[in-house]
Amino acid sequence: MNQKLLVVCLCFSQLLQAQPDAQTDLRKVIDNDLKFAVQQYHVLMNTVPADSMPRTYNAAADRLVTSNLEWWTSGFYPGTLWYLYEFSGDASLRKAAEQKLSILEKEKYYTGNHDLGFMMFCSFGNAYRITKDPAYKEVILTAAQTLTKRYRPSIKAIQSWDSSAAFRCPVIIDNMMNLELLEWSAANGGENQLADIAETHANTTIINHFRPDYSTWHVIDYDLQTGLPRAKKTAQGAADSSSWARGQSWGLYGYTMMYRFTRKKSYLMQARHIADYLIHHPNLPADKIPYWDYSVPGGPDVKRDVSAGAIMASALLELGQYTTGKEKKEYLDVAKTIIVYLSSPAYLATPGKNGGFLLLHSVGSIPHKSEIDVPLTYADYYFVEALLRYKKWYLKK
Repeated sequence: MNQKLLVVCLCFSQLLQAQPDAQTDLRKVIDNDLKFAVQQYHVLMNTVPADSMPRTYNAAADRLVTSNLEWWTSGFYPGTLWYLYEFSGDASLRKAAEQKLSILEKEKYYTGNHDLGFMMFCSFGNAYRITKDPAYKEVILTAAQTLTKRYRPSIKAIQSWDSSAAFRCPVIIDNMMNLELLEWSAANGGENQLADIAETHANTTIINHFRPDYSTWHVIDYDLQTGLPRAKKTAQGAADSSSWARGQSWGLYGYTMMYRFTRKKSYLMQARHIADYLIHHPNLPADKIPYWDYSVPGGPDVKRDVSAGAIMASALLELGQYTTGKEKKEYLDVAKTIIVYLSSPAYLATPGKNGGFLLLHSVGSIPHKSEIDVPLTYADYYFVEALLRYKKWYLKK
């Protein structure tokens, strides 16, 4: 048997072992995953420099790859530490999270791109929710006000990246995730304008980002003079017309979150339509862990994106809170399937390995040949979030 076929057979065997059924004890799976996560993050904590954040792990070189504090993923590691502290009560996790917040705080004034929601709300938002420390709230409110500096009235949206040779005024679907920072701040002492901007951006995104089948373009490049799209492109997908997997999950999560804050039916309907597109897509594998782009035919050589699956699972669990009957059951069944498979050896790291990260096989950007088939902080973050959401919302005490 050749090596490639052997790998495929081993992976298939692992997936069969993970196959969820009526006998799957999800409570046990989730508790074991969370206990494992605490242990793994102790491994990661011991290798992260004091002045930077973990980003990924280079297995070939056995080396942690870090980021500076302005990198868009800088909030996920401390956010995961807070989640795991919330679960375990482990004071060392809280101490590590607090140390990272102390160096991250200055980014509340960062205006280089739209990513303050990822950077500051996943980190300081969790910290404030758990501790109610008013100093954390001040950071969140300041960051929200900073984010408004990227709002462009002429296009009725928040500009994602600065202009470049490739794009004049780009807005990416990922930007939906940063609206939680604005909505939360408006509801917790910030100006009403913050919510107005978030909803205006969400409405513009519905109009311009989504195709008739509810898949999304990655990048809309706007003309600041007319306010109209000048091009619809991708930066990380397989093609301008393709459905980049993580982008689809960002859209699902973003509109579900917007419904949580506003209770506007248009956002709930958008989330339901996106969910139906994803979970019924013919290229979605049986284990519900997407290939890196839904438009790419599957196969053993096509990379999965575990981060897209983890984000989708967390979003579907929240969407299940707002739906009923067969629809709710379908969303929860898909989320459960994702959790069980991500808990299998096919995707979950071996204890003490993987640089301390939890999950294997995520993809950053294949077109840029960056972070391909590696662990990533945001995959871990949304996996842990999904575990905690299922435990809190759907497992009986």
